[in-house]
Amino acid sequence: MPKSSPILEWSIVRLGDDYNWWVQEISDSVHWDPDGLSIIDPRQFAHLIELVEPLREYGFDPDIMASAFIPFGIDKEVDDGLVRLVRVKENVLESEDQLFALPDIVDEENGPYADFIDHITKMRVKLLNDTFEFEQSLTIDELEDEIREEQNNNFIEGSAVHLYDEIISILDYVPAGWEMEKDEDDDALANDEFEDVEDDEDAAKLKNDVSLRWEDDEEEDGIEEYGDGPPPDEA
Repeated sequence: MPKSSPILEWSIVRLGDDYNWWVQEISDSVHWDPDGLSIIDPRQFAHLIELVEPLREYGFDPDIMASAFIPFGIDKEVDDGLVRLVRVKENVLESEDQLFALPDIVDEENGPYADFIDHITKMRVKLLNDTFEFEQSLTIDELEDEIREEQNNNFIEGSAVHLYDEIISILDYVPAGWEMEKDEDDDALANDEFEDVEDDEDAAKLKNDVSLRWEDDEEEDGIEEYGDGPPPDEA
């Protein structure tokens, strides 16, 4: 007999002091703990899509990435700095709408997000070994150990690791002493969209960025709430 559990339908998110979005409240409080739960915003997810492109020739599977994230569209502002999101019936990789992506970490060790992290780690190691002439081939364990050490340092300092940063640390990883060649267009994009915000005026611009705003008319923004179907942990 299948177990009965709440369906993940909505979440309330806030923009943190680190200019990342964090979950404040979530509809399924049984399987999800909002404490320290991060969510990836539309611009960040678009950047991740760009970063995985070079991995395709090494066997990257976009379906693994799509399964790792639960898509949410913007519904409305519920309070100053708090935005209500609703789950939508769309593939986060294929949608033309501006969607937030919640990593599916209900099962942190064997769930879809864990599979995605394992997958991009393997693909990144293949790319690096193909790009550089290492004396000895880079191993998955070496990459994982270095990233894990950095995460442990953040934990000791009491800093929550946003899952966007965890993914970026893998997709941008290069062993010490080596450097990837960068295209000038890539540098311009990074400097334009992902540079650190240094003052209150820039922070206000980020918070009110047109890509993260919601439409007054719900019919115009094309958000369709998630209806019938299994919760993410029953997939």
